[in-house]
Order: sequence, then structure tokens, then C-alpha cells
Amino acid sequence: MQRKAWFELHDHRLYPGFLRDLVTDALQEIWNAKQIYSPIARRLRRAVAESGAKRVVDLCSGGGGPWLCFCCEFHGDGVTDPAVLLTDKYPSRGPIRTVESRTLSRLSFHPCPVDAIDIPSDLTGFRTMFSTFHHFGPSQARAILKSAFEQRQGIGIFEAAKCDSRTLAAVIAVPLLALRLAPRIRPFRWSRIFWTYCVPVIPLTLWLDGLLSCLRSYSLADLRELTSGLVSEAYRWDIGEEHGGPVAITYLVGYPCLPVRSEDAEIRAAEVEEIQTERPA
Repeated sequence: MQRKAWFELHDHRLYPGFLRDLVTDALQEIWNAKQIYSPIARRLRRAVAESGAKRVVDLCSGGGGPWLCFCCEFHGDGVTDPAVLLTDKYPSRGPIRTVESRTLSRLSFHPCPVDAIDIPSDLTGFRTMFSTFHHFGPSQARAILKSAFEQRQGIGIFEAAKCDSRTLAAVIAVPLLALRLAPRIRPFRWSRIFWTYCVPVIPLTLWLDGLLSCLRSYSLADLRELTSGLVSEAYRWDIGEEHGGPVAITYLVGYPCLPVRSEDAEIRAAEVEEIQTERPA
């Protein structure tokens, strides 16, 4: 397995909590400003529709992740689209107020703790994880995928970090983006200005953790290894990369296949027979 067992600074237990919040706020602003995850909106929308899910349950959401802007691309008519529920193992009122203050339709924050490895059985829906899957070791990552598979819930894993030269080079721009975007992050905090410009702990943390994220990321081969054995005719796995944005997005999407109606099967069979009849000998 390619993934390296490193840890990131802002995840360490000794890293001050108030700085951790400032780092995640900056990272979230960068995701949204650069629309990092825009390329996978169509793929996710199609997978959720094919799974029949009525709700998306985002795991490890933090302060909202890319959903605060990404939801506009994910949602279409705003009527039939599934609601999006943001969850986190350590929820706080801050993210809840942010979501509520922006009055985003069909987007809400779950106030109770939700562990991505042990999701309550009543919290059904298509599960998503953005830029957080690499924080889990192989055994935990496998447990997350196995849970979705066994409970017949859809799951979408999306990662911008990867261990290749292009992405590693792009990480150099992250501290510069943090310097440029810091004043526009809301709510405004003088502490953010101080730790960004006077003592640049936030940009430096973002740069180092960005490099470590790439080393900790799962490759396509790693993802195939994690899903090996989780095989069923009624469940589908798609693994690959989506291009079209600043960096390619690695994705792993799994979802239960809805049963094909008999009339649909007859139509498909007739289409196949027609094609075979028309095919020259």
C-alpha cells in the first residue's frame, strides 16, 4: 500500500484547538474560492440518484467543508434534490451558526456527535467524505467502506491530495492563498490576522500539512485493495480520477444498485437484439 502512516500538525493532540479552528477555516475558504471539488458534482449527483437515497450524510464535515459552496453545484432544481446533512465527531455551535446564517436551503448541521467509523443505524443516506479519508488508517478506512457496503448505503470518497509531482507542486500555492483570503473569512477574527500575518503559523501549517496529506493519501491501487472482497451484484464500486479543476480529484464511489424493473429489462433486451440483428456478419 502506497499510503504512509504520517500525522498532520493540526490533527495532533498537542496542537492548540483555537489554531486548529483557524487552520480548518482557512482550508475551507481555499476549497470554496478555487472550487476544488466542482468537477465531481455531476458524478456524485448521478450516484446519489442511482442509489435512490433521499439524503446525503456528509462525514467529518468540520465547519462545513466544501459544501457551503459545493451544494449549489450539486443541487439542481432544489425541489427533488436530496437534503444534505453535515456531521462531525466533535460538532460545535460555530459551524451550525454558519450554516444557519447563510440560510442555505436543504443544507443542515447535525448537532450530535457522529463517528465516521460507527454511524448510528438510523442515520441513513448517501455518505460523503471530502479530503478527510486519508486521516484514517487502512483498517479504519476499510471499516468505513465495509459499513456502507453491508448496510447498503451509498458512499463517496473524494480527495484532492495525492502523491504526484503536480499536486505536490500545487501545495506551494496554498500558503499564498491563505495570505490572500484571510481577511475575507467570516466571522472576522483579529486572532486570524495575527496568526496569519504577524506570526504566520497558519500558512506554514497549511503548507506542511498539505505535503503530509499527499503522503498519507490513498492511491487508486490502495482504494482497490480496500474494496477487495466487498463484492455483490447489488452493489457497485467506481474508482478513478476526475479532471477539470485546479487539481485532479481522486474518487471512490460505491452504492447499492436499484433493482431493474421488468419492463426496463425487456426494453434493454430488445435493444441488444436489434443491435445484434443490424450488425453485419
